[in-house]
Amino acid sequence: MSLLANRRSVMTLFAAPDCPDSHRARIVVAEKDIAADIIALDPAESSEDLTDLNPYNSVPTLVDRDLVLYDPRLIIEYLDERFPHPPLMPVDPVSRAKTKLLMYRIERDWYTLIRQFSGADKKTQTKLRKRLRESLLTSTPLFMEARPYLFGEEFSLVDCSVIPVLWRLEHYGVQLPPAASAITDYARRMFARPAVRSSLSEVERDMYV
Repeated sequence: MSLLANRRSVMTLFAAPDCPDSHRARIVVAEKDIAADIIALDPAESSEDLTDLNPYNSVPTLVDRDLVLYDPRLIIEYLDERFPHPPLMPVDPVSRAKTKLLMYRIERDWYTLIRQFSGADKKTQTKLRKRLRESLLTSTPLFMEARPYLFGEEFSLVDCSVIPVLWRLEHYGVQLPPAASAITDYARRMFARPAVRSSLSEVERDMYV
């Protein structure tokens, strides 16, 4: 019998152990202490259950009763609304719009690059390192203004989205100069957060020492 038939009454997150999009979804689940069944999938192998749920066969995929979501940003925003405490998005419309815009830029500028490392040859990885490093350095002022989080006094979905990128820098050989100490200081604070530690897969634990 398929997992789909057995788990419809339980919130289920299909995730890959080395996927940054899966990582940020797991951070939100851990931060909100959501009772979700996390199914680890090997992205190189097909899953009959996932194929039945998601026409793109992609991760993360969230199943909540009859609802199936497979867009990463939509998943984390849905989890924040479905489980409102602690809130990970501002209440007022202007701040919410600014938060969503910042997450969009993080995805366009950083996730687009970090996703390409897996399976890339050495020449391509060298180019990706340079582009990601330059993009992060141009964003240093954002981290310098962190108080103590990237969007104010409270941990938010912006932080949940940035952490998986910073967690993978060492693994992919992206080295930041001393001038980027605001980024590395922020990363250390976030990496020490209990929910971040508990969200990690075994593969991710080996990415950062």
